[in-house]
Amino acid sequence: MRLVSQSAIDRLFERMARATAQRTSRRSFLAQLGAWAAGAGALPLLPVARAAPAAAANAPPREELASVFARNAQTNDPTQCNYWRYCASDGYLCACCGGGPSTCPPGTSPSPTSWIGSCINPDDGKTYLIAYRDCCGQDSCGRCSCLGQEGDMPSYRPQLNSDIVWCLGAPSMVYHCSSAGLVGLAE
Repeated sequence: MRLVSQSAIDRLFERMARATAQRTSRRSFLAQLGAWAAGAGALPLLPVARAAPAAAANAPPREELASVFARNAQTNDPTQCNYWRYCASDGYLCACCGGGPSTCPPGTSPSPTSWIGSCINPDDGKTYLIAYRDCCGQDSCGRCSCLGQEGDMPSYRPQLNSDIVWCLGAPSMVYHCSSAGLVGLAE
């Protein structure tokens, strides 16, 4: 049944719809509709892809992003708190207690567990993963107490918390000093 008061636009769309229906099947129409929908979904990604390199070019230099510790770090004297590996160290430095920056003094044993940090080496500007291990088995060394809190997290994230005595699993739970072993590049 045809309405008497059909407008010219209605008649045009009806003719186009009937012509399309005679030339195509429903499956091909749905396939083309799906292809258009998938292609349209990718359109918003294009401006972002072009803007990403521009944003990276306008980013501040790495030095400006570095923490206060990283800007003042040095690589010569591991008995100082600003030694580059100590950005997240908390406790007495083993380098002042008869060991080295990454070794325990004689008579102590490293804990099998550690907390981790990522520190920037000022000589090459690269970020390294550092494993901080408590050396256990003797009374506290009492020399070179440092408190590096870079990246320190609350106790519910224990792998990033330096306030816990990490002598768990060592032959003795008595804390002596903390070492800072280099694990590798963080990037």
